Amino acid sequence: MSTKEKLIERFKRCPNDFTFEELARVFSSFGFTLNNKGATSGSRVRFEKGDDYYNLHKPHPGSIVKQGVLKDALDYLKLLKLI
Repeated sequence: MSTKEKLIERFKRCPNDFTFEELARVFSSFGFTLNNKGATSGSRVRFEKGDDYYNLHKPHPGSIVKQGVLKDALDYLKLLKLI
């Protein structure tokens, strides 16, 4: 099993210690790019791939993504039939 596959399997379990950087790698592995949505976007970020996009707030002050965000992101990727 490759590192990418292991990361996706970990993502599917929605662990309590999943970081934003790991989430960015998951989206990147499916061809999404990270966009900050402009200079005044604050912590808002968008993962984009063609006409598809997923918006979220980058966690701060730490880098751990909240469980609800992970579950929403997982549901979104399942909706697109990527997972």
